[in-house]
Amino acid sequence: MFDTKAQLNKLIDQSGHPLIALPEGKNDDAVAAALALKRYLSTRRKQADVVCGGFSASGHLSFLEGVDNIKPELFHLHKFTIKVDVSKAKIETLSYDIKDNWLSIHLTPLSGAITKNDLRTLQTTFKYDLIFVLGATDLDSLGDVFFNNTDLFYRTPIVNIDHKAANEHFGSLNLVELTATSTSEIVYHTFEQLGFSTNEATATAILTGMIAGTRSFKTPNVTPATLNLAGQLMNLGADREKIIKHLYRTKSIATLKLWGQALTGLQTERSIALAWTLLTRDDFKRSGAGMNDIQELINELIGNSPEASLILVLFEDENEENKIHGRLTVEKHFDAMEILKTFSPRGNKRNAEIEINGSSLKAAEETVIAEIKQRTSETAALLN
Repeated sequence: MFDTKAQLNKLIDQSGHPLIALPEGKNDDAVAAALALKRYLSTRRKQADVVCGGFSASGHLSFLEGVDNIKPELFHLHKFTIKVDVSKAKIETLSYDIKDNWLSIHLTPLSGAITKNDLRTLQTTFKYDLIFVLGATDLDSLGDVFFNNTDLFYRTPIVNIDHKAANEHFGSLNLVELTATSTSEIVYHTFEQLGFSTNEATATAILTGMIAGTRSFKTPNVTPATLNLAGQLMNLGADREKIIKHLYRTKSIATLKLWGQALTGLQTERSIALAWTLLTRDDFKRSGAGMNDIQELINELIGNSPEASLILVLFEDENEENKIHGRLTVEKHFDAMEILKTFSPRGNKRNAEIEINGSSLKAAEETVIAEIKQRTSETAALLN
């Protein structure tokens, strides 16, 4: 571990503005780990940003310090500079205008003239000089944050922190611990190696990630060491009851009603380990919930369908007739984007979204389920 510690210290020392990137979609463990890591980097005087594609600070994580500062996308990665030598001709006025998509900058000297030989242009390097990727098995899992900024990720050192066996070890430094139950747990062990003293806020973030990643310590990979670490974090000031309350006891009545409707209509296809459900506009109206609640619903279905490797929710648009949305979440053996490629999906290998226009919910169900069966039957047979 000494070599890893030395490498990590060197990367952090050489960095002025690190970026912490998270998988697209809802991943409470990764979010909590990122907030703890950002707090650690600030103690080393590093100005770190956290980005998660499409992120919005949901209510159940609002108690974590810094969650409101997570960016949903990346802005202003480069700065283009025009430099003018004014040693021989001082500038009296500067103005600009835009016409036909061209920017014109007008410089009026006090005397003499400015020529092209007095001009220099400069494009800065990337704003970020180190990237921490947390809880992602591959860079595709970052979604548009990666796809819209591939040069940044290919040209910048990456520290890859994850606990899943499917991780592709894409980092310059890979902190992938398969025995860990969560990304937050690995971040804490990293802090220990680096000699960082965890305070109450950091301990709360780490314990939040561990509880979210293990569904309150119910997953089969939880060990006595995991529980011992949770006890250490509580001794450091992490409030377990507060965390449980926000993660599991703050669901609105509307959300719970929507979950009930979805679970009542849950269907399965055991031959391909698929579970799916349908939601109509009337379901949204009766429950009082909205399409923004779908991701939490998917997480609930995952927790209640341990035998399923593919979870699909198809639902009618709240406002447009004959417009159907679909979200598919898969385990490591499958590729959600590949499975749904006929429908031009958005997302990544683990989570993909589609839209189908001009279709009823029932017709969309038949089409999508048939496509999933066709594309997954071979993989499912191997797993069985």
